[in-house]
Amino acid sequence: MLIVQKFGGTSVGTLERIEAVANRVIETKNSGADVVVVVSAMSGVTNQLVEYSEYFSKHPDGVATDMLLSSGEQVTTALLTIALNAKGYACVGLTGAMAGIMTDDVHTKARIEKIDTTRLKAELKAGRIVVVAGFQGIDDKGDITTLGRGGSDLSAVALAGALEADLCEIFTDVDGVYTTDPRIEKKAKKLEKISYDEMLELASAGAKVLQNRSVELAKKLNVKLITRSSFNHNEGTLIAKEDNMEAVLVSGIALDKNQARVTLRGVVDKPGIAAEIFTALAHQNINVDMIIQNVGHDGTTNLGFTVPQNELELAKETMQKLSAAKHVEYDDAIVKVSVIGVGMKSHSGVACLAFETLAKEGINIQMISTSEIKISMIVDQKYGELAVRVLHDAYKLDK
Repeated sequence: MLIVQKFGGTSVGTLERIEAVANRVIETKNSGADVVVVVSAMSGVTNQLVEYSEYFSKHPDGVATDMLLSSGEQVTTALLTIALNAKGYACVGLTGAMAGIMTDDVHTKARIEKIDTTRLKAELKAGRIVVVAGFQGIDDKGDITTLGRGGSDLSAVALAGALEADLCEIFTDVDGVYTTDPRIEKKAKKLEKISYDEMLELASAGAKVLQNRSVELAKKLNVKLITRSSFNHNEGTLIAKEDNMEAVLVSGIALDKNQARVTLRGVVDKPGIAAEIFTALAHQNINVDMIIQNVGHDGTTNLGFTVPQNELELAKETMQKLSAAKHVEYDDAIVKVSVIGVGMKSHSGVACLAFETLAKEGINIQMISTSEIKISMIVDQKYGELAVRVLHDAYKLDK
């Protein structure tokens, strides 16, 4: 049996916690399983490294930035490897490049293209525990790349898929996936099981348990995924294929505080203008989320969209180079609240209940987007947590 285990920043936040992780890995090894461990940087380290880089430039060179940011995971990898060896367990630590993780060359947001498992399989065959630095790989020029925020989850899932592992366990500081953030709503309940699609929507809507690209990859590769706490032995949440789960109307409410809105007023209403705007943003690798356009009149229209807050300055610079709009407004005092559930496919009235619930609380909805199993709404930042609580209550998720 082969198990891939990933430990996040809080799980390896101190030397004592790294030792606790070593003991947890040893338990798995002693059960008879082969183990590949993927680790994040110690909590706070990546943010510190970003601050170091931005001391010199707000837009530092991508190659140098990735060289810097990848060092955090390499420190953790080395420390855990030393700890396991000291406890008498044969162990080898590998960087992403040493583990054969090949990516494209989009620095700080690279995508995994393939994994050469030759070294990994050789180390496992020799009976060693393999510790891999998450969040990183190497491009075809030999440059270190990083995978973006939450990239260690992606590393773990990709390795589990490439090695055809029996299980991929994602260890964090929470017991699993909850109906919403327990810090916002005390009545939130842990889910025993959730579908890939629902987890993907929750992750993309702001839930911090798993990174959305990792869930998408797990679905594609059919990786059996469990998220659980590294601080106890409680059962976690299984993320798997839908299995007659449509009886569950709504599974969760997500809140994304990392949102900013860009509104273009007086945009020339002609074919190709939207393509011009969003092509310019795409060339800067800016992730556009929700988009809304008003019906045009007098030859102009208004166009609004949302981007991550940390990409707002770059979006401003990009918009200033365009002459598509007479006036551009920016607002980072907003949040996105999302209602997610596969049951929406076969039930009506889900959106209506959300709108009525927020209206009763006097919460104005600025933007709306929907998918087959999700409703997302942009509201004022000050109403975000209230919106989560009243929606959680409206859909009776505490039952």
